[in-house]
Amino acid sequence: MIRAMIVDDDALVRLGLADLLDSDPEIDLVAQAAEGLQAIEQASAHHVDVALVDVRMPRMDGITATARLRALPHPPKVITLTTFDLDQYVYDALGAGADGFLLKDTDPAEILRAVHLVAAGSAMLHPTAARSLIDRYHATTRRQAAQAQDRIDRLTPRERGVLALLAHGETNAEIAARLTMRESTVKAHVSRILTALDVSNRVQAALVARDADLTP
Repeated sequence: MIRAMIVDDDALVRLGLADLLDSDPEIDLVAQAAEGLQAIEQASAHHVDVALVDVRMPRMDGITATARLRALPHPPKVITLTTFDLDQYVYDALGAGADGFLLKDTDPAEILRAVHLVAAGSAMLHPTAARSLIDRYHATTRRQAAQAQDRIDRLTPRERGVLALLAHGETNAEIAARLTMRESTVKAHVSRILTALDVSNRVQAALVARDADLTP
């Protein structure tokens, strides 16, 4: 049996969710709470497996409650439920440790499916939330690439060549042999590269090269 808990300040929402969970013979609704502090107490007392947690609640909101629930000695999995399709809620909830994010208008069968999936160790995201995460990932990737390229542009062509080989994992001696230069000259180039890229070591420099898609 999956031991479930509902956390929502709206009594009618709690009632509706309770009826839904009670309809599943493999889910045991063991606790309900109207806000975050109660949720933490109930989760600790009833050894909850999965908590369905609203975002907007008095005293302690759902994001804070999620982080506190996930920090318990025996933390329940958390599915965030909200009426509001806001990007920031998605990132905040997942950042706090939520395993799922659903809108309250999600089909009841999908909510039950989410409880089972999350209890089994998987994740469940509303399609809009998943799309939002994908869009944010691509935007972040493009931004990182542009920022990395700006830093690479500070280097001379020779320094870019050294950096490309460095990012490929080659030692100073190997770079010197490949580019037909003294090893001391390679060391000087590497020092200049670290300064120009504003990084403190070769690994960080290699990450900048990777983000800029710099290849030897």
